Amino acid sequence: MNAFLFTPSSRYNGLPTTTLETADHRMVPYLVRRFLPAPERFALLGEHVVTQGERLDNVTEQYFGDSLAFWRICDANRAMRPEELLERLGRRLRITLPEGIPGTPHA
Repeated sequence: MNAFLFTPSSRYNGLPTTTLETADHRMVPYLVRRFLPAPERFALLGEHVVTQGERLDNVTEQYFGDSLAFWRICDANRAMRPEELLERLGRRLRITLPEGIPGTPHA
């Protein structure tokens, strides 16, 4: 069953769904849990150094042309909370290709 439709760029695209039967016998579809992938599985393109006042949506727009792709930077840097990526000035964020796509650093 695939009751949910996600855009190809969504972190949830392709995740399987399942159903839960409630006590009153209603069937409720839901997504199977998504685990953070290991950052080592991503091809590194380069790094971004965090500066004062940055927003993650602007960083992802700069690198990916999609301000909603913040989750790609989260995955590549093992971040559960997006806001933690910008808390420390000077932090180097890994900018990577999507999981499973090989690449050349600084291409």
